[in-house]
Amino acid sequence: MSKPAGLRKGLTQYGDVGFSLFLRKAFIKGAGYTDDALDRPIVGIANTGSGFNPCHGNAPQLIEAVKRGVMLAGGIAIDFPTISVHESFAHPTSMFLRNLMSMDTEEMLRAQPMDAVVLIGGCDKTVPAQLMAAASAGIPAIELVTGPMLNGSHQGTRVGACTDCRRYWASYRADEIDDAEIAQINNQLVGSVGTCCVMGTASTMACISEALGMMLPGGATPPAVTADRARIAERTGTQAVAMIKAGLTPERILTPQAFENALRVLFAIGGSTNGLIHLTAVAGRMGIRVDLAQVDRMSAETPVLLDLKPSGDHYMEDFHKAGGLATVLRELRPFLHLDALTVTGRTLGEELDAAAPAFPQDVVRKLDNPVYAQGGIAVLKGNLAPEGAIIKQSAAAPGLMAHEGRAVVFENSEDLAARLDDPDLDVRADDILVLKHIGPVGGPGMPEAGYIPIPKKLARLGVKDMVRISDGRMSGTAAGTIVLHVTPEAALGGPLAWVRTGDRIKLDVPNRSLSLLVGDEEMAARAAAQPMDRTPDPDARGYRKLYLECVLQADKGCDFDFLQAPHMTRSVPGASS
Repeated sequence: MSKPAGLRKGLTQYGDVGFSLFLRKAFIKGAGYTDDALDRPIVGIANTGSGFNPCHGNAPQLIEAVKRGVMLAGGIAIDFPTISVHESFAHPTSMFLRNLMSMDTEEMLRAQPMDAVVLIGGCDKTVPAQLMAAASAGIPAIELVTGPMLNGSHQGTRVGACTDCRRYWASYRADEIDDAEIAQINNQLVGSVGTCCVMGTASTMACISEALGMMLPGGATPPAVTADRARIAERTGTQAVAMIKAGLTPERILTPQAFENALRVLFAIGGSTNGLIHLTAVAGRMGIRVDLAQVDRMSAETPVLLDLKPSGDHYMEDFHKAGGLATVLRELRPFLHLDALTVTGRTLGEELDAAAPAFPQDVVRKLDNPVYAQGGIAVLKGNLAPEGAIIKQSAAAPGLMAHEGRAVVFENSEDLAARLDDPDLDVRADDILVLKHIGPVGGPGMPEAGYIPIPKKLARLGVKDMVRISDGRMSGTAAGTIVLHVTPEAALGGPLAWVRTGDRIKLDVPNRSLSLLVGDEEMAARAAAQPMDRTPDPDARGYRKLYLECVLQADKGCDFDFLQAPHMTRSVPGASS
């Protein structure tokens, strides 16, 4: 017996199947649908448009283009709303809400009658939330990103969010530019709706989605307000109908080989450190564990090829004009699993064979002339991070990659805000700034506060970078010698909680180590004297309570424990990848 399809899928339980369908059709016909329309394959469109999410400001236009593509292929498209999360408009952090958006999306995919779904995402946490949901729901799904914004211009120089946001703000803190100029810059940083136009988390997740095979080839880079973006949207709608006919579900696409391809791309594009957390969460939904030791090995042999901010000089518009992700994939071909299936029903190798030929450009480098000889991300371990920490080495200062210094410790974000710019703060340029309690639980929501500003007294002296360590995250648009995702986090009693101002810390990126230079006996004494506070948060209720009780650590993707697959049956990268 064939499975129910179309309007017959997931009928509301009234105790009478015939009546359930009769009632469902009666109500939707009130919107003007005919029986002929309702008998066609149904493609749902997850509408994440929101006035609070300018990254998704082109969602209405994309929805219309997707509907056109679905109709041309003989289906019917019905859009529906889900949570929309924007990085700059979500309190306490967008990461805190990623799992909620994932749950919302997954349950809507299960609850509503659709044979396939087009997932419209864009801003940092929306795409991983949708991929996590798609992996769990299991129906044919295809990702469509809103695309990057256009560049702006300040005094004849191209600017764009949000690497330039941070660069100019650092100059403002150092009194290098005044109030009037920073206000002018604020008007120019975001040239249109769309996601950040550098290789931040949004662009990283767009490229990862394409590398995973969950997006149409060429779909990662077209700017939000271009005809190329609208055409990709129309083709996405058409492909969603084809996926229904082929039974092409995420289970067939999200294989270990696909995740290894995505990791290669993450390293080669100098992608956001957040990409590793999100990719780990999506893999966990499929019962696939991401092995950080093997991740570091793969990164070490995968050079950064994309000359794009913050690891290089160009912007996403330039990347698109240089041929998009296919230009990177062509160079990575010797490293890739070319037999991995994509949403087109063809393999990655077949899609690369069909891609437009290469042409001269200076955005994507050749393998023998990389931007950075190793992958953008390095995995560190040591007594300060027993379960690992990471650093975006491609965006760090070479002179600080092996550094020993005195710790200047901030206990939490409030302590940082209160003391960082105090003229009496005892801090030198060769010190190491340490920020505790901004991990998944301690934040809560692992805020992007790991990009600790340079203390104002040092910034005014011209200091541009320092070693900074935390159990939190940083924006993919940020640069600096910044150690992140220290695991276990301080709030769970990890060794970071025991660090005191004046301690010596040694960072050794070439040897992948992060060490607190304190003896074992002293470490044990500090642990005994500072037990983890297990007192429940008295204000925790609803989703916050669920989050605090169930969120996993960074090395497991910060997903909820009950949302992951019950067993991790496979591991990536493989030792021979």
